[in-house]
Amino acid sequence: MNIALHIDRLVLDGLELGPGQARLVRAAVEVELTRLLTAGGLAPELAAGAAMPTLEAGTIATAGSEPRALGGQIAQAVYAGLGTKERP
Repeated sequence: MNIALHIDRLVLDGLELGPGQARLVRAAVEVELTRLLTAGGLAPELAAGAAMPTLEAGTIATAGSEPRALGGQIAQAVYAGLGTKERP
């Protein structure tokens, strides 16, 4: 199965990133979200195709997180709203 996912905008309230960190966070989100979707797939109600104007991904712990770990946490939060109920 091929999955095409387009995230128009990812809003991270209260998160301050230093110079160059946004790029690292974005790359980490892409890598981890790809891994999660490959391993666990989409929720059945989304597998046939869907557009979601918003997705509440909840709260993540950001204190002391380096960009790659932060990107992984963001991807896992997004996947919780898109993926199967079982964690890969």
